[in-house]
Amino acid sequence: MAATPDLTGKIVIVTGAGSGLGQAMALGLVTAGAGVLALDVAGDRLQETEREAKAAGAAGRLLPLAVDVRSEHSCIAAVATAKDKLGGLTGLVNCAGLGPAYLSPDAFEKPPKFWEPDPVRWWDIMDVNVRGPFLLARAAMPHLLASGWGRVVNVTTSFNTMIRAGQMPYGQSKAALEAASASWSEDVRGTGVSVNILVPGGAADTRLVPEGSPFDRAKLVKPVVMAAPIVWLMSNLSDGTNGMRFVGNKWDPAKPWQEAMQVSSGPIAWPDLAAAAATGQPKPAGRAGI
Repeated sequence: MAATPDLTGKIVIVTGAGSGLGQAMALGLVTAGAGVLALDVAGDRLQETEREAKAAGAAGRLLPLAVDVRSEHSCIAAVATAKDKLGGLTGLVNCAGLGPAYLSPDAFEKPPKFWEPDPVRWWDIMDVNVRGPFLLARAAMPHLLASGWGRVVNVTTSFNTMIRAGQMPYGQSKAALEAASASWSEDVRGTGVSVNILVPGGAADTRLVPEGSPFDRAKLVKPVVMAAPIVWLMSNLSDGTNGMRFVGNKWDPAKPWQEAMQVSSGPIAWPDLAAAAATGQPKPAGRAGI
């Protein structure tokens, strides 16, 4: 297996760290030596993340904090906590999210038409999935820019999920974050700070897919696929990597990182599709689903 990058001295905020993808990334980061401020709206879920960090020999490197990412004040306070309690801030992982089941428990069996969901819950999804990453990145960016080095990684979804019927507003919220990530990556180009995307590569075995949903859970993507690529993205090895999206289940941790990142990556927001549309050429094959 390829050597794990040493993240000693790196301090990373991870949202949605109480379960699923966020928990897997938080644990991967602390195991590699990083300090992690683990955020989740449900503070009780963070207790399990903290226990697993201690079991992995990372006691003291993970600090749990209950935060609602919809709150501007709480996001600003979280950045201040990372700096005050952990000694700085070098990275941010925006993973907290609400999925289709938040609209209705049977959203996967009976995907709702866009006009059917409760408007308040519709807005909650947009608020958590789009505004939350913006608020945290906005709070973190001045410090990262002043340091001349930093990482922002956003978790979106596949192109097909973004536009599939019955996926609104989850799909459009992730499309908005994908577009935002492309724009942010251009805003920070040349500063030493990067903005990239990491996705699992399919429906994942997390709370966003409730028990009883029409999925074979044994075939769902396991959250651990996010660990190796997020550790690399938060390390010095990823210097110069900006405006890219990585697919967790395509990253082979047994391979050298140069090979793993090559196989698992492509540009944010599928510019090849946009170029094909602009020129009237056929869409490139094999990219839209990742």
